[in-house]
Parts: sequence; structure tokens; C-alpha cells
Amino acid sequence: GKPYTVQQLADAFLDLQEQHAHNINLVTPTHMVPQILDALQLAKAQGLHIPIVYNTGGYENTETLKLLEGWVDVYLTDFKYLSTALSGAYSHAADYAEAAKPALAEMVRQTGAARFSPEGMMERGVIVRHLLLPGQTADSRAVVEYLYHTYGDRIWISLMNQYTPLPWVQQDPLLCRRVTRQEYDAVVDYAVALGVENGFTQEGEAASESFIPQFEGE
Repeated sequence: GKPYTVQQLADAFLDLQEQHAHNINLVTPTHMVPQILDALQLAKAQGLHIPIVYNTGGYENTETLKLLEGWVDVYLTDFKYLSTALSGAYSHAADYAEAAKPALAEMVRQTGAARFSPEGMMERGVIVRHLLLPGQTADSRAVVEYLYHTYGDRIWISLMNQYTPLPWVQQDPLLCRRVTRQEYDAVVDYAVALGVENGFTQEGEAASESFIPQFEGE
């Protein structure tokens, strides 16, 4: 990374818009919310009008999210686990679901139902991603059930099969492998059986190094 002033950040937003970006995608932005809000205020005063996407892991404080009301158009959030054992073991956050549930409720309250452009790009709404983990289809089904029974078609659910085992988990008996086609299909079939219609799935071999970007500051 490299340091940006608030004005430089605002300029970057406007430059992306000039390059015909579909949106401003703020990835893992929570620790910079005050500076982002200042930059958005500057940029919008200078003509920034494309949607603002808040791209988060879901482990959010609702008081922080309330600061974003009126500034964020699309929440692209994760819902990683319901199991406290899994979230404690893999994210060192046994309270992940306890935090993610009210955070998601606040996101949905702010945006309401999804709205799409004529080209099919989401302009407002909430997409909830769930990354399947190898050997954990039971928790994945529980996550899908919670999301659908709580929000129905007010949110879009993205089921991802792109988990990629990196070198430091090669000794873990579960995390050392990718999700199998059978595991992924079982969760997708469960979602369909529940009645989920607003959703995204991944086809073919999505788990690859292509999902790990080169962070070169461009």
C-alpha cells in the first residue's frame, strides 16, 4: 500500500469514474471509515455519482455502519460462519455470527431491495457472499437457511467455491484441500430446495491463484 491524503483519495474516486468504472469498491474499509467519508464528501461535491460499494468480511459494528447511511449504495458482505467453533478456530472470532447478524440487518435496512441498471449491474442493495470451506457443508447449509429465512428475496446470496489452500494451511487435515464438486453441489441444491432464487453460483474450477490479486498500487 501507499499513503493517501483525503484529497488524494477523493481524486482517485473521480479518476476511476473518468475511466468508466461501474462503481467505487471499498475493500475491507472499516478502519478507514472517517477518512473515506471525508473523501466521499469532497468527491461528490466535484461530481462523483457512480455507486459506492462497501466490501466487507461482515464482522462489523452497527454504530460504524450507521455512519455510512446515505453514502453507501451497495453492501457486498460476507457471512462466513454460524458455528462459533469454526469462527473461533479459523478467524479467531468466536463471536463472528453474533456480530455479523445485526451488521447485516443494518445493511439491509439502509439499502432496501436491490436495484439494477439496464445492463444488469447492481446499483443498490445487499449481496451476501458465503465461501464454502472443505468438510463444512453442514455450517454452509445453516448459513444459507438463516439468510433465506431471515431476509428472503431482499438480499442476493453468492455461494462461492473458490477456497484456495495456501501454503501455511497444508498441514491442516481439512483446510489443506479444495472444496469438492459434490460438496458445492450439495449446498447449492439445498439453497434451491429452500426456495432461494436471488443468488449467484460459481461454475467450473473457480479456486485458483487468479483470485489473489497483485497489489501494485495501480
